[in-house]
Amino acid sequence: MSAIAVAEWKSILDRIRAVHPALIRGWFSSLKPIDLAGGVLRIRAGNLKQVRYLEDECKPAFVESTQHVLEQLVTTAFETDAPNDIADDEGYPLSISENNQLQLNDDYVFDNFVVGAGNRMAHAAAVAAAENPGQVYNPLFIHGDVGLGKTHLLQAICHATRRLGTCPTTLYISCETFANHFIEAVERGAMNQFRFHYRHVDLLVIDDIQFLGARERSQEEFFHTFNTLHQAQKQIVLSADCLPSEIPTLENRLVSRFKSGLVTSIDAPCMETRMAIIRKKSRLRCIEVPEDVIEYVATQIHTNIRDLEGALLRLDAMSQATDGTISMDLARRALADGSEASAISIQQIIDVVTRHFGVRVKDLQSKKRPKSISHPRQVCMYLARELTSHSLEEVGGYFGGRDHSTVLHATRTIKKMVDTDTKVRQSIENLRASLRVQQNGAG
Repeated sequence: MSAIAVAEWKSILDRIRAVHPALIRGWFSSLKPIDLAGGVLRIRAGNLKQVRYLEDECKPAFVESTQHVLEQLVTTAFETDAPNDIADDEGYPLSISENNQLQLNDDYVFDNFVVGAGNRMAHAAAVAAAENPGQVYNPLFIHGDVGLGKTHLLQAICHATRRLGTCPTTLYISCETFANHFIEAVERGAMNQFRFHYRHVDLLVIDDIQFLGARERSQEEFFHTFNTLHQAQKQIVLSADCLPSEIPTLENRLVSRFKSGLVTSIDAPCMETRMAIIRKKSRLRCIEVPEDVIEYVATQIHTNIRDLEGALLRLDAMSQATDGTISMDLARRALADGSEASAISIQQIIDVVTRHFGVRVKDLQSKKRPKSISHPRQVCMYLARELTSHSLEEVGGYFGGRDHSTVLHATRTIKKMVDTDTKVRQSIENLRASLRVQQNGAG
């Protein structure tokens, strides 16, 4: 029997914080290593709720970190001296409520969805699922790249079922919300409340289900939730950026469940569809766009719907600064101003961001996590996704080989801050302006 050094224990916790940040809880600092004997490191927690959370969610992380620091094959065991203080679910209310659902956009209805060759099947399936939930395509799994309309269809289903009254109880959430609620339920000993919340709905809609692949215990719980709803003929709608079989580390039994209904894709819009999208978006926003300009924009932008909408907004903003008229000359200037997406490099973004925030390139590429470094790093990833054509994996490679989920998280974090924080929004605008100046100078 032996004890581990204070420095070794600190290194174990530091590694968990760096490699598995989603698992960290404030009370981790009160955990104490008891002894190391027979290849088992015993760790004392404050109470049984903490022990259960550590066993259910954190054991693989503690084992990996302990083996990494001690450089020997060991496992971990968690225990407590505290009496059984796990109360009924009543005493530990979860933070799951209507407020945790993703907000529905009033524009994301079927009438506003432009149907084309690349999305016809997905649109028809979504309409059928909304009109006959649990009967035709269940589950409905929609996959495709970012900005092609997956979220629009998911929200259109929610809007339609509410209007038709086919699903009195609807739950529309992100995969991250489901996983966080599950972890909270485990930690608080409130699994009955969690299961009631998720298994007594008529329609369960989950966006970005690909993130479930990284959460082993959450997969187990979702498997049982899925089975309960499916057997009760409740409608399940899922979206992802890839096929079920391509989601990393997703259990085969979940892949099989996801493929048991209809798996359909949304592809990039063709020229005719892009023109129809611009017409639809301009009518919704009461923007008059001549037909030759519509054709020009659709020819120049062929990536995704968000880029088309961004170009339309740029046209409108520039026209308002002059005589309010959108012309071909204005369109050429507007798209020239926005052409950085195909011309700006990640290295240019890094150079501009490091100067703006006063950080070093090697800090952005390191494992350091202070906000003074992590925020500029996330800004770089956000701008790289917005202004270049690099994939998630390619962007992550520029920042210490981080994986695609880290880049997605960074992009969403900054997007949310841009939407809610004036200072951050202004900072991003200044960076974009600096990049445009740099690009124009290079040209």
